[in-house]
Amino acid sequence: MKMPLMQFILALSLAFMAGTASAQAQQRAYAPENLRSLSVADQTRVISLEYSEQSNGRRIPDDQLRFYLDQIRQSNWTFSRIKQDIATSLGGNQGGWNPGSAGSVLCQSDNNRYRECRTNFRGPAVLSQNVSQTRCVEGQNWGSRAGIVWVDRGCKGRFVEGAGGGGQAFRCESDNGRYRECRTGSRGNVRLTRQLSSTRCIEGSTWGQRQGLVWVNGGCRGEFVQAGGGGWNPGAGDYSVTCSSQGGRRSTCAWNSRYGRPQLIQQLSSDSCREGSSWGYVDNQIWVDRGCRARFGARR
Repeated sequence: MKMPLMQFILALSLAFMAGTASAQAQQRAYAPENLRSLSVADQTRVISLEYSEQSNGRRIPDDQLRFYLDQIRQSNWTFSRIKQDIATSLGGNQGGWNPGSAGSVLCQSDNNRYRECRTNFRGPAVLSQNVSQTRCVEGQNWGSRAGIVWVDRGCKGRFVEGAGGGGQAFRCESDNGRYRECRTGSRGNVRLTRQLSSTRCIEGSTWGQRQGLVWVNGGCRGEFVQAGGGGWNPGAGDYSVTCSSQGGRRSTCAWNSRYGRPQLIQQLSSDSCREGSSWGYVDNQIWVDRGCRARFGARR
């Protein structure tokens, strides 16, 4: 009697293990197209599993995962859309969502104090990863100049060299809080290198840019420089986001920071879309207001 009982227990154990493996395989393979039907925890699980499967076991970067969760919530991305974007990101950057194969520099502001970190970058630095809980905003608590990245007020970030080698600096100043435009002499992207005013210069709010122009408003006075090479824009392709201000109210849409700063490529509303007034870009979000509805794409 002992032998048949042992065989029965062994057979039962093998059947249980096979069933568990089968369930795990089904769990890994399945996710509904409409990811909004899942909890955030389940969304995180299926996206992480999909990234792991496509990248041969690598862990999805935190900022890329956060971006997908935002796109599900705000733009109703489907599972197929996310799988396609994961494949694109892995194919274009050999598994890395953030560019910067030439090396990176970690610089941190300890106890909210100002600090400078030396780099071997010839061009301007680009924030590739916000490591601190404090949001790192260029021109406010971090910046760069030749061979130096500086951080302040709790910013801790990983920086890589941006495209291009920079250009001639110029100033643009909003006197008495008035709107002003300054010609750049080039169609390339511009970056704020030094804030000269006590009023904060925040891109999309108190300063912005379009082809050949920088505008400032609300008391912002700053020093700007050509970013060179059209900005940080790996594989822009046909990536675009449509964002609408419904009923004249402010609305936000998630933007994939991997494609650099967005630009207005098609106005879809009768109401005017003007950067800094009825649309802008802050913290990986496009905002629209006052009836603006438009399609935004990557700068080329």
